[in-house]
Amino acid sequence: METSNTTWTNICAANDLTPNAGICALYNDQQVAIFLCKQTNNVYAVANYDPFGGANVLSRGLIGSTQDIIYVASPLYKQRFNLSTGECLDSPDHKLKTYNVRIENDQVQLKEAS
Repeated sequence: METSNTTWTNICAANDLTPNAGICALYNDQQVAIFLCKQTNNVYAVANYDPFGGANVLSRGLIGSTQDIIYVASPLYKQRFNLSTGECLDSPDHKLKTYNVRIENDQVQLKEAS
């Protein structure tokens, strides 16, 4: 599958998403964690790789919020990552890659963040 910065890629059907739970998808040979947040009704996509635990597990993390920041908490060591920016709330020197994500024609679509 060939993509570029301006191309949206279909990843899965929108009804494959469960509110407040993550799924893992392969995009450009990278594992991506995709979340549908019930509180904001937004879809978020970040790298699935937990830099603290050294494993692809963030799609299994728990969604939460603090001071209007929606985050995923790693299932390994519980670091919280802002789902909008990828920044680690507990250790600001770590940051996850984020992706542009949308739902279009009942499909979850991704493209590289610019």
